[in-house]
Amino acid sequence: MIAIVGRPNVGKSSLFNRLVGERISIVDPTPGVTRDRISAVVTFGPPTDAAEDSLPRAAEVCDTGGYGIYMAEGGRFDDAGKDLAALAPDIEGQILGAISNAAIVLFTIDAQDGITALDERIASLIRKGGNTARVMTVANKVDGPSWEAHALEAAALGFGQVIPVSTKAGSGLRLLREALWQRLEGRTNDQPQSEEMKVAIVGRRNAGKSSLVNALAGEPRVIVSEIAGTTRDSVDVRFEQDGRVFVAIDTAGIRKRKSWADDVEYYSNHRTQEAIRRADVALLLLDATEPISQVEKHLAGELAAAFKPTVLVINKWDLVERARVPKDYLEYITQELPMFDFAPMVFTSAREGKGASDAIAMAFNLLTQARHRETTGKLNALVQRILTERGPSSKLGTVAKVFYIAQVETNPPTIAMVVNKPTMFEGSYERFLLNRMRDEVPFSEVPIKLLFSARKRDPAAAPPRKGASRKKSAPRNKSTSRKKSVPRR
Repeated sequence: MIAIVGRPNVGKSSLFNRLVGERISIVDPTPGVTRDRISAVVTFGPPTDAAEDSLPRAAEVCDTGGYGIYMAEGGRFDDAGKDLAALAPDIEGQILGAISNAAIVLFTIDAQDGITALDERIASLIRKGGNTARVMTVANKVDGPSWEAHALEAAALGFGQVIPVSTKAGSGLRLLREALWQRLEGRTNDQPQSEEMKVAIVGRRNAGKSSLVNALAGEPRVIVSEIAGTTRDSVDVRFEQDGRVFVAIDTAGIRKRKSWADDVEYYSNHRTQEAIRRADVALLLLDATEPISQVEKHLAGELAAAFKPTVLVINKWDLVERARVPKDYLEYITQELPMFDFAPMVFTSAREGKGASDAIAMAFNLLTQARHRETTGKLNALVQRILTERGPSSKLGTVAKVFYIAQVETNPPTIAMVVNKPTMFEGSYERFLLNRMRDEVPFSEVPIKLLFSARKRDPAAAPPRKGASRKKSAPRNKSTSRKKSVPRR
C-alpha cells in the first residue's frame, strides 16, 4: 500500500486522482471532505531508461483525510446541528491505520504555505512509528519555477529528497511515478489476478452501509457514526475471501435534492451514481426500523432502470421487536418496491456482524445468473409455449407471431425477439411474459431486458412494383400506325 498523508487542503485527493488516472476522490476547497480511506490499485510502468525486461509494478494507493482541524471555519456543525468535531478521533484513526499498513508513505505538504506547525506534528507522529526510510516527501502546488525553492524547504523535515509536483498543472508527476516504481522493487504484478466482483452498497443516510463494510472487514475500515452523512465519498474496499475477490463500494447516504447542504453533497450524490454504473451487483440497504422512503424508492427505480442485479438487504433486523413494522414485512417490501418483486432478500444486523457474508454470497449468486447465456432452442420452445397459453390481444384481431428469439447479451441477460407487430408485445404483455419466463429461466432473480423488433423484408425477395414486369412494346412506325385523317368538307 502507498498511503498519502498530510494536513487538510494540501492536495492529497488531487494527487491521488492524478496517480490513479481517474476522478475518484472528491476535490473541494472545503477542509475535511475526505474522511475515510479511499484506495485504488495503480500500475506503475518502468522508467524509459530501465532495462528492457523490466516489468510494471502495482500497488494499492490510499487517500486519507487531513490530519488535525478538518472542518472549515463556521462549519463545525452540520445542517442537523451535530458537532462534527466528534469525528476527529475516527478520521485520525483512519490515517494512523493507513500509515501502519503502508509500505510507502507519501507525506504531502503545500509548497506555497511552507512548513507549518501541523506539518511538523505529523512528521513527529511518523517518526514515532519508526521506519522513516519508507517516507517520501511530496511538495505540492509547485505551479511554477518560483515555487521550487519553497518546495525544497520540506527537506528540513528529515525524510530525504523532496519531490516537487503540481497536481493542478500535472508537472513533476512522471518523476514521482518513476520514484515509486523504484521503491516498489520486487513487487511485480505478473501474478494472475482473480476476476473481481464490484458490489455497490447504496441506501439512504444512517441505513448501516459503513457498518456492513466493517462487518465484512472485521475491523473499522470506514467511519461509523450517529452523525448522518459521515461518509462523503465512495470508498472502495477490496476483499479476498475463500478464494473469491470482490470490491465493496461504500457510498454516501442519499437524501432529497432539496435537502442538500453544499456542493460536497452534490459531488457525493454524483459519486453514488458512478458507483452504481460501475458495479456488477448492488446491495440496496433498507432500515427495518423505518418505513421505506421516497429516497429508497427513487434509488430502486434507478437500479431497475440500469438493469442492475440487486440484493435487498434488510438491516437492523435485530431491532424490529422495538420498532413498528408491518406484520407481513415481505409483502410490504413487494408492495413498496414492485420493480424488484423478483429480487432476493437478506436480513442482517451489521452492528452485530450478522448476515453480511450471506449478502455477499447472494451477490455472487446474482452475478452468476446475470452472466448465464441460455440456448436459442430453449428460449424458442419456452416462448412458443407461453404464447400457446396466452398470447397478446389485438383490437383488430391480429394474431401475434414470433419469428426468431435469441439471447444477445449477458449482464444483464438481453433477449431479442423478432415479431410481426412489436406494439402488441410491449406494455402489459411484456410484464406477463417476463413473469412467466422467470419461472423457468436460470436467471430468474436478476433484471431481464427484452428487445422487440419487426421482421425486415429482404429487398431482393420483394415483389416487383406494379407495371415493372411488363415488357415494353416496340414503338409503332409513325408512317403506318397513324391513320390518315379525312378533311371535313
